[in-house]
Formats: sequence, structure tokens, C-alpha cells
Amino acid sequence: MTDESVVEEVAQQPSRHPDVEQVRRFWQALDLPGLFDVHVHFLPPNIQRAVYAVFDSAGPKIGRDWPIRYRQDHAERVEILRAMGVRHFPTLPYAHKPGVAEYLNDWAAGFAGEVPELLCSATFFPEESAAAYVGKRIAAGVEIFKVHLQVGEFHLDDPLLDEVWGQIEDAGTPVVVHAGSGPVGNEFTGPGSTERLLRRFPRLRLLIAHMGAPECAEFLALAERYDGVRLDTTMVFTDFFPPYPTELVPRLRELGHRDAGKVVLGSDFPTIPYPYAHQLEGLARLDLGDDWLRAVCWHNGSALFDR
Repeated sequence: MTDESVVEEVAQQPSRHPDVEQVRRFWQALDLPGLFDVHVHFLPPNIQRAVYAVFDSAGPKIGRDWPIRYRQDHAERVEILRAMGVRHFPTLPYAHKPGVAEYLNDWAAGFAGEVPELLCSATFFPEESAAAYVGKRIAAGVEIFKVHLQVGEFHLDDPLLDEVWGQIEDAGTPVVVHAGSGPVGNEFTGPGSTERLLRRFPRLRLLIAHMGAPECAEFLALAERYDGVRLDTTMVFTDFFPPYPTELVPRLRELGHRDAGKVVLGSDFPTIPYPYAHQLEGLARLDLGDDWLRAVCWHNGSALFDR
């Protein structure tokens, strides 16, 4: 039996989780094969617990209560995604200090070998060894990187990353970048270092997490200006986030259709305080049409990753 048939067999089995059927009804109504989610996290258990603790504390990097809905262990969360019909998703590790990126990358590579739906993911940090290990990960076939400026407290154009960005640009590997100032900004967040980076490396494929919220207009403009820049929808159109600026929606319509392919589905599963379907409902409420939803929820991610 192939990996694909195993996944399909598991996905068709009834799930005990109450959120599954609403998600399946959404993509089935659009006549899609499932969902392609570019913003999902799986981390080593010790790191996962530390991340949960930060959210549970509602501390200064979070700024509000954030009750995490999906706290199951790794295997259970994979099964929930499968049952929902999320056919492809990454692990998106992100380094918060020097010396931890390769620990996260080793773990993510091992986990990807166990779960056929996974996009093999990696991270990096401004440090002397970054170019060497990023080159190694690219050669090994990594499909997506993740960096988080608020957590890591660095600028994208840190000189220690010059060689890294050159390698990634040449390889064409997408990078999910949390650069917007939500939920709590600091001196490293905002569009500034992203724009400076793109001036130097204009062919980069950057996926702007959370559509760059709250600097939505600035990051939307970067997606319009640079061919490789895309916006991921993570949490943006939910009741948990401030309303998306209505004056930007017509431009978002143009970027999201398949001929542009610039808007991709993201969820932030498991670290979300509402059912997975709530994000999908928010996208539907934009009233941009079924073709737009099909592109965002499946075709644009599928085309980007050739899956």
C-alpha cells in the first residue's frame, strides 16, 4: 500500500474530535481534495511544552489570554489533521537563540520521515555556522524554512545571514517569515528589514506569516512588488485578530487567484484558541468567490511546493 493510500484510509476513518466534520464539509463543498496548510507547528516535546507555557502565561510576548485548543500529543494531532483532510502541512521549527537551530532541524527531519504529509521543515538563526547548516539542509531536500523575528529578536538583513539568503534565493526554497508586529511588536518586527532584504535578494520566496499583521498594507505592497513574496492567512480573518482593512480586500482578491498564487492558507495549528474551521469561515466571509477559496485553500500551496 502506498503512503498516499494509507493517508487516505486513515483520513476516512471516523474521528472522535468534534472539529473534524465542519472542516471536511468546507473543502468538500468546494470540490477540493482537501486543504494545503503552510503554517502548522510540530516541535520537539520539550520545546513544545516551553512554547505552550509562554502562551499560557499571557506574558509580554503574547499580551493577552490565549487558550490553546489542540494540546494533544504529536500522534493525535497528526490524526486530527488527517481526519480534517489537511493533506499537506509543515512542522515550522523556529530558533529563538544561537545554537538550537540544528537540534530543531534534526528533530524535524526525523519527524518528516514518519509522516508522509509533512513538508520537510527547518530553521536558522544569525550565527557563524548558519550558512554551513542551511546549505546542508538545502542539499538534503528541505522544503520550507521558518524564522520568527519577534521571538528570535533579529533583523532579516543581519550580516550573519548574508550567505544564508544567497543560498536560499538560489535554491528557491520558501521561507515562512513572522515579521509583522502582532501579537506584540518589538524593535525587530515590522516591514523594515523585510523590505531591505528583498532589495538585496529580490528572488526570495518569502511567505509572510499572518499576512504581516498589523502592518497588512505594507506587506501586501511587498507581495505586489516582488514575484516571490506571498501572504499566509494565519489567524487574520478570525474574531481573535483585529479586522483586516476593508480597503485592502480588492487587492487581496487579485493576489489570491490561481494566476497570481500569492495568498496561501495558514492556520497556526495547534496553537490556536478556536476551532480550525473558524479560520476557514473567516475566509469565506470575505465573499471573494469559490474559485478564490479553492486557490487559497489548495491550488496556490500545491503549485508552490509541487505537491
